[in-house]
Amino acid sequence: MKYRLILLLIVAMDAGILLFEASRLSISSAEAYLLYHETSFLQQIVTASLDFFGHNDFALRLPFLFFHFASLFLLYQLSKEYINNDRNRLWLLVTFILLPGVVSAAVVVSHAGFLIFGLLLFFYVAQRSQKGMYALLAIYAFLDGGFAYLFLGLFMYALVEKKRYLALYTLILYMLSIYLYGFPIHGYPRGHFLDTIGLYSAILTPVIFIYIFYVLYRRYLTAQRDMLWYVSTTALLFALITSFRQKINIEEFAPYLIIALPLAAQTFASSYRVRLKEHRKFYRGIFIAAFILLIVNALVVFFNKELYFFLENPKKNFVYNMDVAKELAEVLHKKKIDCIATDEKMQRRLRFYGIEKCDNYTLDQLPLDSKKDSDVTISYKGVVLYKADVTKLNNK
Repeated sequence: MKYRLILLLIVAMDAGILLFEASRLSISSAEAYLLYHETSFLQQIVTASLDFFGHNDFALRLPFLFFHFASLFLLYQLSKEYINNDRNRLWLLVTFILLPGVVSAAVVVSHAGFLIFGLLLFFYVAQRSQKGMYALLAIYAFLDGGFAYLFLGLFMYALVEKKRYLALYTLILYMLSIYLYGFPIHGYPRGHFLDTIGLYSAILTPVIFIYIFYVLYRRYLTAQRDMLWYVSTTALLFALITSFRQKINIEEFAPYLIIALPLAAQTFASSYRVRLKEHRKFYRGIFIAAFILLIVNALVVFFNKELYFFLENPKKNFVYNMDVAKELAEVLHKKKIDCIATDEKMQRRLRFYGIEKCDNYTLDQLPLDSKKDSDVTISYKGVVLYKADVTKLNNK
């Protein structure tokens, strides 16, 4: 009973923080592109939410908040197969909630949040029904190209474990996914390996990324390889090998490493438990270092706007591309301007807030250090974030 109350408190705090954070964000150019120019199942979900709940920022982000909280439930249930202790399962859930990649996936319109939910749902169903597992895989082939690495991982698992029907089935689904969404190898060979390592470290924090990598390698050596291990490891290796040639789409690969958290938690708890108290200091150090980094990262994410006070150039704030647009649209509406011409990225963002494209006015962004008086200035508590001139054109 005690742990259930703690679990509810954790989820309630998480919900409050994420709702507050979502309310402060403007739509980004990438989110607007997904909404207006992408044809996908995810785009249909977002459009349906906007149609049902109204055209606003809350409705835009509501599906991803749902995916996040559904993922919490699924992870907690999935972890029961790996962790027997209720307290350790709560620590796993807190770790998941604090991961920078999970926080962003919960409030940002992207494929990452949907993939995390979909992968956890698959393993939850696979634990309970083989028929349900096969049916879900067939559905996933038509929902998102990011599930291709799930099919590939399952194919490797079935191949090694000599499950011929599953191997043939997942190979067909993998080929179908490639046919529908394309093969992610393109362009001229360019090394992005270190960039990929850096992205994984930023999404998971360096300590947790290194530890998960270690756990996957250790389980390979000790032959502790289950279906979850094959899926996570295959996606990681595919990402690292591909990154020697090109820049990868990290939002399609990161979810596969995030769902390996139960493996990491099981290994950590087992290693800690079998050691005498005087030999547990190293593991306590890892745990404390990981949580300090998680908390620091979480505070930076949650108080991102306050970073503007410490940055000489506001554009270097990692959430700058998710600021300004909402406030800019409000200023333009107050000026009785409901259509304008500006750069492509801002044009897409303003469209969400009811500012269409036309040739009646132009919006020209100015350097932040410009001494010229601007028609539009967007500030946050005295820190100037955006300056622009509005010009009315005489169109006949």
